[in-house]
Amino acid sequence: MFGQTNETAAHIGHNGDYLDALKDMEAALAWARARNHDAKVLVWGSSYSASLVFLLAAKHPGEIAAVLAFSPGEYLKDKHAVRDAAARVSIPIFVTSAKDAEEIDAAKSILAASPSKEKTQFIPKVAGVHGSSTLRADRNPAGEAENWTAVAAFLAEFR
Repeated sequence: MFGQTNETAAHIGHNGDYLDALKDMEAALAWARARNHDAKVLVWGSSYSASLVFLLAAKHPGEIAAVLAFSPGEYLKDKHAVRDAAARVSIPIFVTSAKDAEEIDAAKSILAASPSKEKTQFIPKVAGVHGSSTLRADRNPAGEAENWTAVAAFLAEFR
C-alpha cells in the first residue's frame, strides 16, 4: 500500500484473494486471546478487511468485544457473505465510509443486517476517504479530526 512492496505476495509468488487474509486475522485473534484471556479484543478492518471483520466475528462469537469497519462492502466472490456474517454479529459495531453515496449505502446495508443493539454508522459531514485512511491527515486533511472524534467516542465505551 502507498508504494510499498507486498512482502507476503513476493515470498509466495502471487497475490491471494481477499478471503485468504481471513486466515491471518484468525491467527491474530488467537494470538491476542492467548496473550491475555481476560482482555477485550476489538477487531478493526479497512476496505476489504472491514468486510472480513464481520466474517471473523461471526465465526468467533464470545471472543471479540466489538467491530470497527472502515468502508466495508461486499468485496468477496459471494456477494452476500458479509451481510450474512453481519446477521450473526450482535456485539457493538462501528462502521464508517468515505463521503460517497455508494460506500455509505454498502455500510448501511451491512450494518442493518446485524442484530446488535449497539450499532454506529458514522457518516462524515466534512470529509471522509476510503478505509482507515480517513484517519490520516495526509489522506484526509479536511476530515481527519472529525473522523477521529467519532472513533474515539466509540472506543471510549471499552476503557
